[in-house]
Amino acid sequence: MQTRRALIPIVPLLGAAAVFVIMVALYLGRSLFAPVFLAVFIVSVVWPLQRAMEARLPRVLAMFLTVLATAAVVIAMASLVMWGLNRAVQWAIGNAAAFQTHYQRMDVWLQGHGFYLASEFIHNFEPRWLFGALQRLGVGLQQVASFIVIALVFVVLGLLEVDSTRQKLVRAGRADVVGACRATAAKFQRYMVIRSAVSAATGLGVWALAYAVGLDLAPEWGLIAFALNFIPFIGPLFATVLPTLFAIVQFGFAIEPVLIFIGLNLVQFLLGSYLEPRIAGRRLSISPFLVLFAVFLWSMLWGIAGAFIGVPMLIALMTFAEHHPAMRSWTSLLAGDPAERGRSD
Repeated sequence: MQTRRALIPIVPLLGAAAVFVIMVALYLGRSLFAPVFLAVFIVSVVWPLQRAMEARLPRVLAMFLTVLATAAVVIAMASLVMWGLNRAVQWAIGNAAAFQTHYQRMDVWLQGHGFYLASEFIHNFEPRWLFGALQRLGVGLQQVASFIVIALVFVVLGLLEVDSTRQKLVRAGRADVVGACRATAAKFQRYMVIRSAVSAATGLGVWALAYAVGLDLAPEWGLIAFALNFIPFIGPLFATVLPTLFAIVQFGFAIEPVLIFIGLNLVQFLLGSYLEPRIAGRRLSISPFLVLFAVFLWSMLWGIAGAFIGVPMLIALMTFAEHHPAMRSWTSLLAGDPAERGRSD
């Protein structure tokens, strides 16, 4: 009995050590694990298209057309986003002197009004820092695109093995796993439909606001906001801060940058914090704390690709937990606000 009691405190330590080892392995093997996880996500999202084509076409041809359509969407989005970022970088380079002048004026104003901490940040500001940030953002998005290209190889194999894997699990008596996989795939599809619709609305809202105020690069800001909105929290933050910085350079310390900043936050709040949770409903209701934690955790492990796939990973973990009797009570604690979920249904 004493030996059993002595072992009880060791169990949490072993669990924490196992989690740490898994995190290290995921980080060191990110060049392999990130495309594989992304491929599983893509297969889950595009499987309805594959199944619909298989009803009319040979299986291999249906797979080829599904992968081709997926690749076309990825290439089109990547091209538009890189075009927008390149245009923003070119505009910033052409107005480098104006950047420096306006931010020096801001430094003087902040010091004169006692905002010394903010003044210290502005004092060390250089246009090259902004150019570097834009370029790093572009490199990160290129890495996501390269991850997707590698993942498409695994998508080809995954689409061919979905039915056979399901049959193997059924024969092995693991119908619960099959049910969890189906529920996860359905949530992935719902998540992408909602996220795509909200991202498109966000891009249109940002473009309309920038165009109405007269901000340069209005179409580019709309495209950037559309693409970055697929990355929760981090993406909308960049899509709000960057146009505001450019507005200060274009208009100076006038009313326009204030309108841009307030309007962008209003668009992000109405669409991301109010409309999207009500569209998603109870099936995708997750605690905002967990969403933020997942985004930062997976971005730490896999960069921008991890930030994109962090929420789907969380959805998958919670869905599988819902199908496990011992974990079901925990999922209800980690879900979103029950009152909000009730209204969204």
